[in-house]
Amino acid sequence: MIQEPDKMDQEAGTSMNFDRSYTYLMLFTDGNRIDLHIETQESMLEGYVSDKLTVPLLDKDHCLPPIPAPSDEDYHVHKPTEVQFHHCCNEFWWCLQNVAKGIWRDELPYARSMYEHTSKDMLDRMVSWWVGIQHDFSVSTGKMGKYFKTYLPSPHWEKYESTYADREHEKFWDAVFAACELFRTLATDVANHCGFTYNMRDDESMLGYLRQVRALPQDARGIY
Repeated sequence: MIQEPDKMDQEAGTSMNFDRSYTYLMLFTDGNRIDLHIETQESMLEGYVSDKLTVPLLDKDHCLPPIPAPSDEDYHVHKPTEVQFHHCCNEFWWCLQNVAKGIWRDELPYARSMYEHTSKDMLDRMVSWWVGIQHDFSVSTGKMGKYFKTYLPSPHWEKYESTYADREHEKFWDAVFAACELFRTLATDVANHCGFTYNMRDDESMLGYLRQVRALPQDARGIY
């Protein structure tokens, strides 16, 4: 299978200059994948050192400038600022009220999307920061957290696995509460390490709300 992202962008209305560069993404029948980006020397020199993982394999014409040895330092987890930490915590807890009402109303697409793209995103961010403090912010957790399993101790990883929900309401609720427990554990560690204060009031208040909504009968007219 092949994809031509530059062509797709052009067909979608984006102005492209194919005289400077073009990209082919290719998956071969033997399982190998190659992302082939072809560009002029002028275009290459503009961005050649932008990725520190770059490794020159062959330079027949000796046109490539010298660069340092490859390093993944640009992809390391960065220590959060206090503002970033508090915003992450607030976003995690606040958006769970949307998840709760989505589950209770049996609005699965809304509930799942809200869970995965707000609170779960904030959990992943906190996981990365927690991994960072364990390794002096000198490692990468990979694209979309693909190395979480590598860096999390077994109890944390097992808890993280349990944050994935299926379509059954009760199992979805179990996943939400597992996410809450793990978030609190990791956020408390990050706060202590960085000298921040974890907002336990938001934590306890939203947990109370989640428990109320989970216990509501389907014909309820309000929360009592």
